[in-house]
Amino acid sequence: MNQIPVPRDIPLPLPAPEPVLVAVLVVFFLMHIVFVNFMVGGALLTLYYELRGLKEKRNDDLAYEIASTITANKSIAVVLGIGPLLAINTIYTVYFYTANALTGVFWISIIPLVVLAFVLTYIHKYLWHRMARAKGLHIGIAVVVCLLFLFIPLIFLANINLMLFPEAWGTVRGFFAALALPNVFPRYIHFVLACPAMTGLFLVWLFRRRSAEEIAATGFERAELIRKGYRWALWPTMAQFVVGPAAVLTLPHTQVAIHSVWAVFAAATLISLWMVHLMFVETRRPAATIGRSFAPICALMLVVVALMGVGRHLYREAAVAPHRELVRAKTQDYMRKVDEANREAAAGGGKAR
Repeated sequence: MNQIPVPRDIPLPLPAPEPVLVAVLVVFFLMHIVFVNFMVGGALLTLYYELRGLKEKRNDDLAYEIASTITANKSIAVVLGIGPLLAINTIYTVYFYTANALTGVFWISIIPLVVLAFVLTYIHKYLWHRMARAKGLHIGIAVVVCLLFLFIPLIFLANINLMLFPEAWGTVRGFFAALALPNVFPRYIHFVLACPAMTGLFLVWLFRRRSAEEIAATGFERAELIRKGYRWALWPTMAQFVVGPAAVLTLPHTQVAIHSVWAVFAAATLISLWMVHLMFVETRRPAATIGRSFAPICALMLVVVALMGVGRHLYREAAVAPHRELVRAKTQDYMRKVDEANREAAAGGGKAR
């Protein structure tokens, strides 16, 4: 541990009790990431169905329906992201800001990239019908939006991962070096697969509540649309049974035992198996009964997401615990020296008088 950089912490009280800040971080992050999944997954599915719409008009209409949801989900994702961003700033100040500094240019670039992505999303949505005769350009905008939506989370993920590697802070030089650290890409693939999966369930909810006239306007039957949503939820979720363990097994080694983390992830896996079974059954149901298991599937997904969030936090605490003790000791030593210097200055001033 002697070669690991040990900065001083900021000797200021927390703005709220730490358990409250942890709850804000975990709960609001999970809410935020769900709507990020809806946003990114919506963009990917919009592009997919718009490309298919070049041969079959009703797929283009379906793409438009999906595109109409992206801007709303984007706005909710942004608002819900404020809470966890503030919480992680206060609980993990040294770790968060160190990671930001080490990936400086790319971290700052998030702001213009997000602005560009959102502007292009609005252009793509609101000029859909006007650009019907410039379909190549319209699809090109969708491609750029998807690339931006996929790249911005990678910057966040590289930073959050870098927080867990204090031993690498002395050698990491920029964003690409942070990407080379273990666990970045397994976690990123895990996130990317979650986007169409969560969006698939969102589409099931959306098309179950649409009126008969709105469903007819898409050119599909209601049951067909619901079945499409379930399939988008099912197959990426099944792929997670390969990617998820890879993401867990490539986590950095911790000096603190993480039995609780393994237990949480194991429980999430078992519940996911039950959820996948229900999804598969739903894809085989006749039109009259499809959607019967939607509420249990959503409840199980909610439990899985919550367990993932709790496991993620428990691991992060275990990963940084030894280094936090070093930072705490250095901060206390620094404050002791400050107090001594202040007392000596006060004593010197008294003698002078």
